[in-house]
Amino acid sequence: MNELTRPQAMIGKQTDSVGRSGFVERIGLATPEREEALGALVARIAELDLEVIRIAFVDVHGQLRIRPVEAGHFRSVARNGMPFGTALFAMDSANFIFQNVFSEDGGFGRKDMGGAGDMLAVPDLSTFRVLPWAHKTGWILSDIYLKSGDRCPFDPRGSMQRACADLAARGYGFVGGVEVECHIFKVDDPKLSLENCSHPPVPASVSPIRHGYQYMSEFVSDEMEFVLKPLRRALLDVGLPLRTAECEWGPGQVEITLDPLNNVEAADAMILLRSTVKQVARRMGLLASFMTKPGLPNVYSSGWHLHQSLSHSQSGINAFSSATDSISEVGLGFIAGLLEHAPAATAFSNPTINGYKRLNGNALAPQRAIWSDDNKAAMLRLVGGIGDPATHLENRSGEPAANPYLYMASQIYAGLDGIDRKLDPGPALSDPYAQTDKPALPKNLNEAVEALDSSSFFRAKLGDDVVNHFISTKRSEIGRFQSYVTDWEQGEYFEMF
Repeated sequence: MNELTRPQAMIGKQTDSVGRSGFVERIGLATPEREEALGALVARIAELDLEVIRIAFVDVHGQLRIRPVEAGHFRSVARNGMPFGTALFAMDSANFIFQNVFSEDGGFGRKDMGGAGDMLAVPDLSTFRVLPWAHKTGWILSDIYLKSGDRCPFDPRGSMQRACADLAARGYGFVGGVEVECHIFKVDDPKLSLENCSHPPVPASVSPIRHGYQYMSEFVSDEMEFVLKPLRRALLDVGLPLRTAECEWGPGQVEITLDPLNNVEAADAMILLRSTVKQVARRMGLLASFMTKPGLPNVYSSGWHLHQSLSHSQSGINAFSSATDSISEVGLGFIAGLLEHAPAATAFSNPTINGYKRLNGNALAPQRAIWSDDNKAAMLRLVGGIGDPATHLENRSGEPAANPYLYMASQIYAGLDGIDRKLDPGPALSDPYAQTDKPALPKNLNEAVEALDSSSFFRAKLGDDVVNHFISTKRSEIGRFQSYVTDWEQGEYFEMF
């Protein structure tokens, strides 16, 4: 090795050894502007002496899939794409492959996804980050393309990009703010014996880092500072617009909020937030979980409240704000669309079996498709009012494990439908739990999936292929759950019968 460090020596080389040579140019993305941005990014990587770049994309579950590449090969990846196996889109929540990926079409109905072959991740250069907790490591999000050059229809980031394009065609932009809860526990036993390396693995044995049920107590917050401080620092260091990181209701429960962001950037932020929290916690001997209701004693449910509005593209002015009413006509139409399509959209806001343990068993969670003016029992809470430039809606139904791209895309499409059809949401209701005549939200994932399956609206907007693929993924998860003998069944029936 010469006097240069290894990454610096590699970065100076031009190589086409990764990906498919000239792929980005072939699909029409190799603009002079992108090449200029790539040159600046490669120079930054060299200046920072980075060694590894994590090339990432997000699967249908909202999980990050990565391939780490040596920094010297990053220019090649940016021009040629990074190969990933198409089978990654054929895995359910436990990574079981639920379709014949080796068939001619891979079970996807497309020959360019057959044989479990390659798809190409094309890095979005604007998403590059340096991970402060990982040694000399960069990170970048990618869009997924198929060998044919087509955008992969199952890439959830693409679904939201298309929804935002529909908004832009009408002169609007999406504004999304994250308010999400999670639990942080001390790991007592990581369960790393081979006997515990099952599929899925046996989860770690954990204990609380602090008692709960002392909401907003300064003493609890101070005791949690050893966790909150490094989380805040990491979230800020990766460029997230952190607003608050504080203790929530249950033992070790934390709530994190971000400033609102525009369009796809809002969903990207949620992906990076979850990943940052989990990785930083792990390095402290802790386990951070965005599971809605962990199966642990005295643990409270977590939610993801999605704050959202539209802005006028040319002026940037909030399209929901009104000088004379609590919300504009555009905002009312958006509300009506969300209510109209709530049953099917719940499959995206609550895509896990566990998420419905909160909706059904938590007195603070919404249960019906209604809206209200600043009432937190409603599915949709209006925040703001007459003349308030920050007027927006808070959808309180979502779970922290939701895929942000599909969740936000479904909100955009549903809201636009209400605007386009000039739907009327009716008056804001003041006592949400008393509205027993209003439509109930799905009681479980199977009901939500059935509602989505029968939704001609979401099939038209997202595409049959996207909806069918999502449903197949969820039905695999549901099928495994229904075949599992629970502790409840064992206790209920084993000795009785």
